[in-house]
Amino acid sequence: MTRHRRLHPAWIVAAVAFVALVGAAGFRATPSVLLHPLHAEFRWPLATISAAVSVNLLLYGLTAPFAAALMDRFGIRRVVAVALLLVAAGSGLTVFMTASWQLILCWGVLVGLGTGSMALAFVATVTGRWFVRRRGLVTGVLTAGGAAGQLVFLPLLAVLVREHGWRVAALVVAAAALAVVPLVAWLLREHPADLGLPPYGAPEVVPAAPPAGGAAARAVGALAQAARTRPFWLLAGGFAICGATTNGLVGTHFVPAAHDHGMPQTTAAGLLALVGLFDIVGTIASGWLTDRVDSRLLLGAYYALRGGSLLVLPGLFAATTEPSMLVFVIFYGLDWVATVPPTVALCREYFGAAGAVVFGWVFAAHQVGAALAATGAGLVRDRLGDYALAWYAAGALSIGAAVLSLLLRGRRGGPPVAVPVPAPAVATGWRYRD
Repeated sequence: MTRHRRLHPAWIVAAVAFVALVGAAGFRATPSVLLHPLHAEFRWPLATISAAVSVNLLLYGLTAPFAAALMDRFGIRRVVAVALLLVAAGSGLTVFMTASWQLILCWGVLVGLGTGSMALAFVATVTGRWFVRRRGLVTGVLTAGGAAGQLVFLPLLAVLVREHGWRVAALVVAAAALAVVPLVAWLLREHPADLGLPPYGAPEVVPAAPPAGGAAARAVGALAQAARTRPFWLLAGGFAICGATTNGLVGTHFVPAAHDHGMPQTTAAGLLALVGLFDIVGTIASGWLTDRVDSRLLLGAYYALRGGSLLVLPGLFAATTEPSMLVFVIFYGLDWVATVPPTVALCREYFGAAGAVVFGWVFAAHQVGAALAATGAGLVRDRLGDYALAWYAAGALSIGAAVLSLLLRGRRGGPPVAVPVPAPAVATGWRYRD
């Protein structure tokens, strides 16, 4: 029967997941273009506004492992639809705020919970269920969905903020998130076995595991088991630095930092969107490489190159877009989230059937790093008057992350790490094998 199918449904599911990730990325792209407008209107310190961003980033990460378990319990479709509604509510309600705590509630809590439910653990769940062949490549493409959202929304948001104010920009993001909900409800399937099909590239149908009770217990249990292993802490440590040097620092503070040097906010936003464009290319390429090259070596190279680029960034800021800044944007964009496909692959390698949930916790570490960097860089700017120290610290941390990644090679050839899954799982032994 499958021989006559022109397109495996896995590709349709992947396409819908991509669109959902693009929709969720819209509001996560807004902090960098709203920092100065909010500061100008409400006179809140940049550190206070950055704290709201930190809550968003923190919940974005901490929600991920529970969302992965909830997807196993209630289904991908329901979790993603509710997540999009939370994003829309959080973005839309910001137009009524009058105090900083309301910014933290809407921008931080509601949007953080919503986007966290569609974070990279969602990517790991979709690829783990629907793909055996091309898994790394699809992971890269879906991860690039966030970059595509940034690419689509950021220049538009910058123009809307300049021409119509930040409230119109927030409402546009809310509408975009709502527009994705019907597509998710219609086309996002749960499991290939529901259609009587094997995952893409698998020789036979894999029965879907029955819904697991205790999603929270499963998520916490997976963390308790994984935290006893050395690979978990090396992966989590490296990914925390990844978050600090991307979403937390560059994603939140690049536009304000460029504006400090006289660059118009719309121009700086365009450069950050260009980072998103090259991130799509880099992440897809990274997914392709992950299917072919040792993921430990890939991570080491990615972090080292990122560290070098951040160390030179403070000297590149100017009132106009110089060729050297364009080189940085292209180079940094290729490396932005190229770390995701090899990190997902290593979680699957070390933790088997629990890999998606464990990756959720590794991603939580990513967002803890992002939250600390978002607030820390805001404090640096408030106290010292510029961001230079934040860029240098981020470069040094990235080089440290490269070292952590290469230390993972110590387990090469050793036995896989066992992390049991409380719910019945479709696997032969502890470690899933492609």
